[in-house]
Formats: sequence, C-alpha cells, structure tokens
Amino acid sequence: MRLFVAIPVGAGTRQELEQLVARLRQPGDHLRWTAPAGWHITLAFLGNSTADQLSRLNEQLAAIHFAPFPIHFAAPEIFDRAGAFVVSVQSTAELTALQRAVSAAVAACGFVPEARAFRPHLTLARARRGERLLLRVDERVRIAGFAADEFGLYESFLEAGGARYEVRRRFELKS
Repeated sequence: MRLFVAIPVGAGTRQELEQLVARLRQPGDHLRWTAPAGWHITLAFLGNSTADQLSRLNEQLAAIHFAPFPIHFAAPEIFDRAGAFVVSVQSTAELTALQRAVSAAVAACGFVPEARAFRPHLTLARARRGERLLLRVDERVRIAGFAADEFGLYESFLEAGGARYEVRRRFELKS
C-alpha cells in the first residue's frame, strides 16, 4: 500500500479550480492534468506501508485533535524543477501545526518524515517526460479558500493515466 495523509479540497474551491483548469487546458498541451476528485494538500507522504503500520497509523492519526481552520491560496505558479503546475497554499500557524502533528504521528509508526521543508500546495498538472512547463496564468488569478474540517489517510494507485487516490479513513477536525 502506498499511503499519504492530506487535506481534501473543499467543494466550492474544487469547482473554482475546475473552471480555471477548463480555461487553461488545451489539446496537445503535453500535460498530465490531475483529476479534481483527487485534489488535496499533502501533509505527509508515507510510501509503501505494511498492514501493521496501517493499523498503528489509524490509531495515531485519530489521536490528533485540532479545530477547523481556514485554508488560503496564493496565485497559481510553476514548480519548474518538479515539472508541476500548482496552486500554493499559504502556510498558516494552524496548517503548520497540523502538519507537524501528522509528522510526529507517522514517525511513531516507523515512517521516516520527509527531510525537505513543508511547502503546502495543490498540484493541478505535471509535465510529461521532463518537458518544461510553459503555462501562462494571469498573476491576478485568486482562488477562494475553504475551511479545513478534516484530513484523511489516502492510498495511492499508480495507473497508466496517472495516480488514483482512495480515502482509507477520514479524521474530523472539530473544536
């Protein structure tokens, strides 16, 4: 099982992003556009996992308690080195604290947390075979935020058309 922990995108934000993607998507653009149903903000990527780790992980993640908090987006941008077209997420104290709590929970289950700094974002498209992304997006584009009221444990399935994600378990954020 390839697992990760993430915040799903709110329905209103997803509709707004779908409209943006529809305006930008062009036949033959050589991009792999991500499926709206799978849009998320990754808190921790875990990789391959055992059934024992999954069981312990569910317990650790269920012990995390946070109140819902707002998610705010910056303008869309290109992560050229990664070959990704993304919408960056503003790193707030609440989001950073949740990400740290998730990292501690996954570490307690034997996963090695990522060494690179947390850079929250939502991936909309990836370039194929290392091609340079040349999307032009008006820098004034603004994406409405949403209230994060849950996070989830996801399983990733690699398929010919790209990755597909299934929620293994949801964890509610409540006051």
